[in-house]
Formats: sequence, structure tokens, C-alpha cells
Amino acid sequence: MTPFADLLERLTLTPGRLAKLALLRRFFETESDPDRGWALAALTGELRFPAAKPALIRAVAEARTDPVLFGWSYDFVGDLAETVALIWPGTGGQRPPSLADIVDALSTRPKSELPALLGDWLDASDANVRYAILKLITGALRVGASARLAKTALADFAAASGQAIAPDDIEEVWHGLAPPYLPLFDWLEGRAGPPDAAGAPVFRPPMLAHPLEDTDFAALDPAAYAAEWKWDGIRVQLVAGPGGRRIFSRGAEDISAAFPDMLAALDFDAVLDGELLIVRDGIVAPFADLQQRLNRKTASPRLQKDFPAHVRLYDLLFEAGEDLRPLPFAERRARLEAWFARTAPRAMSLSPLLRFASLGDLAAIRAGAREAAIEGLMLKRTDSAYVPGRPRGLWWKWKRDPLTIDAVLMYAQRGHGKRSSYYSDYTFGLWRDDGALVPIGKAYSGYTDAELQQLDRWIRAHTTARFGPVREVEPGLVLEVAFDAAQRSTRHKSGVALRFPRIARLRWDKPAAEADRLESLLRLSGLATEAGEPEG
Repeated sequence: MTPFADLLERLTLTPGRLAKLALLRRFFETESDPDRGWALAALTGELRFPAAKPALIRAVAEARTDPVLFGWSYDFVGDLAETVALIWPGTGGQRPPSLADIVDALSTRPKSELPALLGDWLDASDANVRYAILKLITGALRVGASARLAKTALADFAAASGQAIAPDDIEEVWHGLAPPYLPLFDWLEGRAGPPDAAGAPVFRPPMLAHPLEDTDFAALDPAAYAAEWKWDGIRVQLVAGPGGRRIFSRGAEDISAAFPDMLAALDFDAVLDGELLIVRDGIVAPFADLQQRLNRKTASPRLQKDFPAHVRLYDLLFEAGEDLRPLPFAERRARLEAWFARTAPRAMSLSPLLRFASLGDLAAIRAGAREAAIEGLMLKRTDSAYVPGRPRGLWWKWKRDPLTIDAVLMYAQRGHGKRSSYYSDYTFGLWRDDGALVPIGKAYSGYTDAELQQLDRWIRAHTTARFGPVREVEPGLVLEVAFDAAQRSTRHKSGVALRFPRIARLRWDKPAAEADRLESLLRLSGLATEAGEPEG
């Protein structure tokens, strides 16, 4: 367990991507099976222990420490694993368990035995290993190393072994594998061929688009591109065939359990690329409706009825086992239309191609995107193969211009990873007619490292209340917030929530009293009604 604990600590403290890749590659080179496979599963979010919950950790810690001191420490630190690792009475010095031993015990031992077992592990470990054990249990490994980064490190590791294996090659077999990935490491080290997914529904790396800048737009040849709407949902890949059915997000996350209604509609043999939406009577619902179904482990019949899932289809990647990705987009589109007419899949529709003859036509179409509650346009070269990654010049995304509003900082929370020492997550609000400041959203991005340090100092100096890891601040700092849209929301006291908010500018020059009012946001986003502002 000690090598894995050291890896987590170094990943957390190492900011550069190349340096993180080197750490991961070195770990895979030096550690043996099955520990390196279990570590890979933990880093990629593939380890789950249903019997071990955060409540178990808290109960064990409170039994061995002063409960009041533990509560104060937890409020200050803001992270359960870090709190317990630091406050645990003992300095280790014994031989900690191996990673494989921990996985085996958490997977097989009765729930009643886990408190004593966890206590023994923590007694045998120093603070660093204790932290790693607890993070392994909770699954919250925020160390700045994504699943994609881990797979890139595996490709680098394979290259060091003389194998020409790309991260996308690993991605294409990943969902047919299971921890601790012994066939995968045999392949990476040249002892065997690619793992056989045995017909399992696996994820294919998606083709992505570059944002269209003014210079790119001016150089476009309209005759070379097809255009379609950029729908305001989430990109998904529908995989169905004799080996099973799955729904994957763009990031390769299996979201099938949250959309059983859509999964039931995959009664064909094909792989499709599309946009997951909520559609009622042919009308696309706001993204806030889709959020009601995202990140759920199950979806009740009532939820499925009230928020019916629908996919607007963009592309056909496989048909009856035939790989269509090398074909040009125009040919794939023709195959998709023919397949759709023949199959008539449930809860799906074709994303229409838009007619245009000039750049001016495209600009005019894009200008109507906001009124139609659509994110913008996608432009795709008609001769482009479906290439994983983000090849420049083949696909462009041309989003509608963002809206901006001046809001007041209300609350701040510490971040994760390299931002764990800074207050980097911000809740902001607008003035209501009765003089109350009501929250409309949160933002985590849009500022520089230097601005983050300025913000952190200001927050610490102007805190008026603390709620665990959250600080309430006096209404004295204005943030210019850019956002794509606003939606009605019952989760906010303002009755409104922002879509994709980010900080555009720090308005040190503007008094908080001169920040925008809620009614301004309602008018700007088209939510104003005769009844005026929503009740708070």
C-alpha cells in the first residue's frame, strides 16, 4: 500500500501534466500484479465497495478520538479522509496491508467485521498510508489524474516495452476488461495480443470539435462543410449488439443505469453518436430538466415519465459490426439516414442538416440560436473521417455569444487538488427588489493564478461566517460572470440558475451596491414575465 500512497501524494503535489505522466508510468513499471491493476482501477474510478461507506470511517474515528475534537477538526479541514488520517492516534511503524489485501477484504468480508479491520489497518499505517486507504474506500481520489491521463501513461509504459499502443487503442478495449487488468498488462508488455472484449459493448473515443474563431470563420469554404445545430444536452454514444447494450457519456462514463428507458430502446446492432436531451411533445426541454436525471444510480418510473429521455442522432459509427468511421462524413450521414428510416428507433430523431450557401447564411442561422434555446452550430467537413480526438479544421463548434452580468460574491469554498489550500469555488448572487442578495450560481473558473491569490486573501479578510469548509463573505466584491443561458430553478432562492457560468472579470472598481439586479437577469435571459421576479 505504501507505493500507492506515495503515488497519490506525489500526484497531488505535482502540477504539470508531463510530470504526472512520468509518475504514473514509473509506478506501472515498478509495481507488480495485481497491485498495479488495483491502483489503475482506483485511479480510473472502477473500484467500488458497497459495504464500506463514509459513515463507517466516521464511526471508527469517533470511537478512537474525542468526538468533539473530531467534529471541530472535520469542520476546519473539510475532508473526511484527510481529517481521520491526521487525527488518528498512532504513528504506524508496522507493516501496512497491501493494496490487493485491502481490495480483497473490502470485497469479501462481512460488513460487521469492517470497523475492526479498518482500525487495524490505520494502526499499522502512517498518516500518508492512512489517507490513501481512506480515499480508496470513499472513491474520492482527487489527485489531478483523470482516467484518460492514466490510459495515456499506460500507452507510454507500453512504448517503453517496445509496443506501439495508443491511448485510443486502450480505450477501445477498456470496457471489456475488469480489474486487476492482467490481460491488459500482458498486452502492454508484449506477452500477449490485444485483450478480447468478447463482443462486449465497448466505448469508442469520440471525435471532437475546435471552437470557431473569427479568423477561422473568415477562411472557411462553405461548400466544404455541412452544418447542424449544437443541441444543449450531453454528448452520448449508444452501443448495442449481440454482446449487450450501454450508454456512454463523452468521457466514457457508463450512464446506462440512469436512463433505463433509453437503454430499452437500443434493440438494434449499431453504435451511434448523438445528444441526450429531454424532449416532450417534440419540444426540447431546458438543460435543467436533463439535470434531474444525470448522476443518478437509478431512475424511477415517475422520473422517466416526467423527464423522458431522447437522443438526437449525429453519426453512425458501426452498423452490424461494420466500422464506418473511416468513411467521409457525407457517406456516414447517408448511411445514418438510411439506417434510421429502416430501423425507426424509439425515442430518437435525426439532428437535421441546415441549409446554407454562404458564410452570411451561417451567421444568420447562428444569430437565431439563442431564441431557439440552442447552444449554437456545428460545422463538419463533408470529407472528414471520424477521427478520435480534436483534429483541427475538420469539425468546428460555433457557440452563441455568452451573456454577462455583474454579480456579488456571497460564499467561497476551498477547492481540490492543487487548489485545496485556496478558496477557489465561488457562489454569487444578485440584488432583489426587497434589498436581499439571492444566489444565482457557482463558478470555479475564468481567473488566473494571480487573481486566485488575490481572491483568497480578500475572502479570508472579509469572512463574516463559517459553515464547515464554506465561508460567507461580506457583500463587497463584484464578479463579472459570463454564462450561456439562465433557467428557472427551485434549488436557488432566486428562482434562477445559470448555465455554464464562469468568471469573466474581477470588478474591484465597482461597488457591490451597483451590481445587477435579479430583474435585469430575467430580462436579459428572456425569463421576465408579467408577474415579475420569482418569489424568494
